[in-house]
Order: sequence, then structure tokens, then C-alpha cells
Amino acid sequence: MLFTVIVFADGAEETIPAVYSTAWALLPPIIAIGLALITKEVYSSLFIGIVVGALLVANGNPVNALNTMVKDGFISSLADSWNVGILIFLVVLGIIVAVMNKAGGSKAYGEWAKKKIETRRGAMGATFGLGCLIFVDDYFNCLTVGSVMRPVTDGHNISRAKLAYLIDATAAPICMIAPISSWAAAVSGVVEGYNGLDLFIRAIPYNFYSLLTIVMILFIIVTGIDYGPMRKHEKNAKENNDLFTTDDRPFENAVPEVSSNKGGIMDLVLPVVILIIFCVIGMIYTGGFFSGTSFIEAFANSDASVGLSTGSLVSLIFIFIWIVARKVLSFNDFMECITLGFNAMVPPILILAFAWTLSSMTGALGAAPYVAGLVEGSAAGFKILLPAIIFIVACFLAFATGTSWGTFGILIPIVVNLGGTISEDMLIIGISACLAGAVCGDHCSPISDTTIMASSGAQCNHINHVSTQLPYAITVACVSFVTYIIAGYTQSVIALPIGIILMIGTLLAVQKISREKARA
Repeated sequence: MLFTVIVFADGAEETIPAVYSTAWALLPPIIAIGLALITKEVYSSLFIGIVVGALLVANGNPVNALNTMVKDGFISSLADSWNVGILIFLVVLGIIVAVMNKAGGSKAYGEWAKKKIETRRGAMGATFGLGCLIFVDDYFNCLTVGSVMRPVTDGHNISRAKLAYLIDATAAPICMIAPISSWAAAVSGVVEGYNGLDLFIRAIPYNFYSLLTIVMILFIIVTGIDYGPMRKHEKNAKENNDLFTTDDRPFENAVPEVSSNKGGIMDLVLPVVILIIFCVIGMIYTGGFFSGTSFIEAFANSDASVGLSTGSLVSLIFIFIWIVARKVLSFNDFMECITLGFNAMVPPILILAFAWTLSSMTGALGAAPYVAGLVEGSAAGFKILLPAIIFIVACFLAFATGTSWGTFGILIPIVVNLGGTISEDMLIIGISACLAGAVCGDHCSPISDTTIMASSGAQCNHINHVSTQLPYAITVACVSFVTYIIAGYTQSVIALPIGIILMIGTLLAVQKISREKARA
């Protein structure tokens, strides 16, 4: 920070940062990520990254840096209509989860699941299955699956880190291959000159990271393989009945909410169904479905932020009628859930505010055009390797910025502009590589919103989740990279079965090595 102030102080009066669109633009997220991994504390790490970014934007002038950080950073991020819509959705979702818990729905489902699910494998499989069913939005997926399945996985001594991984791996990867989801709508919105939803659907068979992540989860569930830091967490959970492993246990002493004895499984299932239905209705409403637009076009043109927040608010009203009219909860008990749900969302909201502000700093420093220039410069001479190059760049950008939507929003228009110089099949593969890389980088990044949501949903220490998930995500990323090289050469969907074979072979090799280490 001192170095930054000294070097760039002379340019304090310039409106354009002296380091605009250079490698320095990536310094703030790199510092934030590095500090988060070193200190294992995310709030201070993000804040320091924001301070460094503000100093670079202000060319070292501390007064201008403070103004930039507050006005153009925090205030601008929290005043953004899209971000506000996401925060409303999160708060309402937290309230609905609190209602389900207080009404006894989650307790009833947990008791039923404990009787029906008798093995660790069954508990992990049920978590994966529920994650696949909730495909509308990754935020909704993370928090709902975590709240519902946490009592079940706890009963089978599955570590919170493993639960967080299962949640995270069935959130964004599932949404990215679901045509009816907020992600499909977001992707469709950044494609110009083509039918965005059509390109999204045609890109699904080439979205290797998402598809191979599903293969990996199924393999882990069936074989019970664990490696990297996750192995320590799972071993400790099974042998010592310790779900957290590390000394930092932010949720261990949380006082369980007193739930009603009148609730049943329907008090969990019906609110979830209502929420899914009205969120879908809210999204197609914003896309003009009730004004004569077709369902597919309405979903493709929808505003996910407005649709999800509107749909969740309407859902809350119907859930209120369902719960209070049956006297499962009194009016006052229901109202208490509003503050409980909001309080539960404070940590992720705080981290999201920091993450959005950090992202705005990197945007002001020109990280997007810098990375875009790298892509365009690489594309000319490496057409066969283009999908692999796009995948790696998307991974890096999403990891550094913590946003997959921002990543494909930046890169997809660049890939589409290459449409005149490459075949249509290569265009589809390139778009899928961009989407897969965005999900991969987002999956790995400690400042990613979905990673934060998965930690919150599992009630797991955030850094524990990041450190245990990283080896798994990198394994899938490496296989996906090789598969994109094959896809660039063949320009055929035959690359997918080859990638699945490579994924299974890699996991079998890892399993063998892991067993040999265990014997040693």
C-alpha cells in the first residue's frame, strides 16, 4: 500500500488511473484472495483489497481514494438496483427458511430422513438429489439445500466442509446446464446477434466443467473417496464425531430455534414448491410473458434480480397464509421469523457488499479490457486451442473477481465477435468454454457469492470450505481443460464421453494413490 501511494502520487489529479487496463488492475483481488488464504479471515482481506484498489484508482491520493471507496464503491454497489434485488431475495429467503424451521418443517423432514436414510452414502446422495431439483437459482439452492439437509448429514457424521462442497457443486454447475434458471436468463441477456437461449441450450453438451463436476460428485458418493484437506475433515467427523475440525466454529454454539410440534413435512415441501413456482412466474413476468411474449422468450429476456425478489415476496405472503391459518405458528411467532431470517443473512450480506465493492474497484481499474485484450490476442493464432484458452482466461477472471456472471458478461461478447472468423460449432464450444470457466473460477474463489452462500447454507467456516473444495475443483478443471483441447480439435460432441472417461480414470488414479498413502 505504501509503495502504491509513493509511486502514483504524482497522478492524483488525473481522472483515469495510471495503471488502467494493465496487470496492476488485478492486484486488488489478488491481494484479497492471498490474504484470505493466509489469514483465514475474509472480512479484513476483502477490505484491504478494496483499500488497495481505491488507492490505485485515485493514483495514490488518499483523500480521493477514501471518496472513491465510499462513494464509487460501497454506496454505488449497495445502490445498484440489481444488487438490491439480490439482497431482498436473500433476506426474504432467510425469512422463509426461518419460518420452515420454526414451523417444524425442517425438523419433521430431518426426522423422516433419518429414518429412511441409513447410510452416509444415502445422506450425500439425498443432498445431491435435492440440489439437482432446486435448479432455478444458485442462491436459493445453496441456502435451501443447506438448511434442509444439514440435520441429516450431521446425523451421519458428514463434515460441514463436505456438506458445503456438495451444496456448492450442485448449485452453479446445475444452474448452468438448466435452460429454466436465472443463469440461462443472464447468459441470454449478454448475447447479441444470436438467439441467446438457443446458444445456451446448444452449449450445454460442451459445458464440461459443470457436467464433469456431476460425474465427480456421483463417483465420490459411490466410492467414498476423499483427498486433500477434505480427507482430514471427513476422517475427524467419522472417528471423533467432530463436524468442524478447526478451532474456528462460528456456528457450533448457535442456539437451536424452538420449533413447533404441529409442523409436518409439508411445511417444508410446500414452501419450497411455492417459492420455485412464484420465482419462475416472477422471472417470466419481467420478461413480458403476460403481455404476449412466449414462455421461452420471456425467460430469456427476464430480469432475474427483480423476478426473484418479487417472486419471493409473493411466496412469503402465501406461506404466511398457509402457516398462520392452520395455527402452526401464531402471528407473533411468524413476525419473529422476519428478524431471525434477516440476522441469519447478515454475514453473507456483509461479504457480498465487500465483494461487490472490490469488483467495482477492479472494474474501475480496467481489468475487463485488459483480460479481453489477452483473449483477442491469443485467439488469432490458436484457433484449435481457442476453447481451452477461453476456459483458462474465464477461470482466472472469475477467480480474481469472484463473479461468474460478470465474467461471461465480459467474455461472451468477445467470443460472439469472433463468429465471423470461426465455424459455428467452434463458436458454440467457445461460448460453453466461457460459461464453464466462469463457473470453475467462481467455484474456486473465496470471494465468490455462491461460495459464500454455500458456506452459509452448510454453516461451515468459509475458509475451510474454500480450502477443502479447491483440490476437487482443480481436478475437474484440469480434466476439463484437456477435454476442451480435444473439443477444439474434433469440434464434435464426441469430446464429452472422452472427458467422462478421463474424469473417471483420473479419479480412479487418485483413489489408488489415496489408499496407498492411507496404508503407509
